[in-house]
Amino acid sequence: MKVLVVSGIWPPDVGGPASHAPEVAAWLAARGHQVEVVVTADRRPAAEGYPVRWVPRARPPGIRHADAVRLVAARARRADVVYATGMHGRSALATLAVRTPLVLKLTSDPAFERARRRGVVGGAVADFQEGGGGVRANALRHVRDATVRRAAHVVCPSTFMADLAVFWGVPRERVTVLPNPAPDAGEAVAATLEHRPALVFAGRLTAAKNLDLALRALAAVPGARLTVVGDGPDRSRLERVAAELGAQAEFVGARPRTEVLGLLGAADAAVLSSAWENFPHGVVEALAMGTPVVATRVGGVPEVVRDGENGLLVEPGDLDAFTEALRRIVHDGELRARLAAAAAPSVVRYSADAIYGRLEQILERAAA
Repeated sequence: MKVLVVSGIWPPDVGGPASHAPEVAAWLAARGHQVEVVVTADRRPAAEGYPVRWVPRARPPGIRHADAVRLVAARARRADVVYATGMHGRSALATLAVRTPLVLKLTSDPAFERARRRGVVGGAVADFQEGGGGVRANALRHVRDATVRRAAHVVCPSTFMADLAVFWGVPRERVTVLPNPAPDAGEAVAATLEHRPALVFAGRLTAAKNLDLALRALAAVPGARLTVVGDGPDRSRLERVAAELGAQAEFVGARPRTEVLGLLGAADAAVLSSAWENFPHGVVEALAMGTPVVATRVGGVPEVVRDGENGLLVEPGDLDAFTEALRRIVHDGELRARLAAAAAPSVVRYSADAIYGRLEQILERAAA
């Protein structure tokens, strides 16, 4: 099978899709499939065992988007199926033009993300489904719906996301819940965190992650220290917020995935204070490394983090509850030990071979 993988981000970018796309490409290539990749990037991607073609992000938006459509169409013409983890609209246009089957991976509501970035709407993703935002938001919703309905199949990491896809008009039988795979703990590079108890956040620093909440809670819990791994548009502002609050937070920037796994494994707990989410890679990665998670009850997070079993869950935006959860995880060693013991076993079912084996079947059916 000839598979074209399309992703909007790629290492050294950070974020779930930047980890997922190269991982699935390598897995499919190891299975004997002919794999090719198209991405947008700031600079030429590193060489891989398969071709990686790219569109420079430095190009003006309209030109960049048109170039991406042309490149995806040219490469899709030679493929049996296209698997798009990003650039969904461009992939839909390109595959429609050359009549190549398209499988989409949905990790968020793209219409909501764009409307939020443009300041058209506020709130959370669930609120956006009920309307609002005027003509621009409605136009984004229509484009989103047309894009996902174009796909031969849609895969979603969580039931929460799958239900949204169905709400947007994708027939239920063309939607599959396929969680993000758990990493092998052996991939991690050993790391040391000097201050104990140690908390770690790993991910893109964006509005969705609402790291302000975690920093405010951190400032109210004596002895707590947070290592922030990742980068993004909110980094400078969050560093200022941490300094103003007196929160013990160290921003270490983006790190290779093996180092991120090592830091998560070295932590006493991972932190996720998101205002909205789908099924974050960082949660599965932390649990796979034997580290419990303190998180907000958003999107698909409750599908993997079970309150009081392998982590602690609180309602999104509830500062008092998040502060109390951090206080418990920092000062109750017995609780930490109990949650940590259950962490890795709770994600055993998310092995890469099991998850990507199901994806391989979906791609083969779409190609046929």
